[in-house]
Amino acid sequence: MNEDSDRAELARVVAEWDRAMISNDADAIARFMADDWVIVGPDGSVTEKEPFLDLVRSGALTHDVMESHELDIRVHGDAAAVIARGVSGGTWREERFLLQERVTSMFIRRDAEWRCIAPHLSKLE
Repeated sequence: MNEDSDRAELARVVAEWDRAMISNDADAIARFMADDWVIVGPDGSVTEKEPFLDLVRSGALTHDVMESHELDIRVHGDAAAVIARGVSGGTWREERFLLQERVTSMFIRRDAEWRCIAPHLSKLE
């Protein structure tokens, strides 16, 4: 694949991830994650894949808003960084949240599929 088609594919994956997140379907979300996926939250917390998916399964974490804007996609062979301005909203342990964030997500290509390995969130004021 060439870099332009890789960028287009990653933009599609990001849009599908956003839709999976607002479906609150842990299995749909997991399809976009590498096995060793880990997220760094805006507070610096680190959560691995299965504990994150367990939060979704339990309903402790739900989303009704997940949007990615202003994508800056940088491809380096079978690795890529996607930097975006994100909007994330839903409930966390029954408390409503709506955040504007800068999101940096690292992706790897395995078996011709892009999988996220590490999103890092920074809260925008």
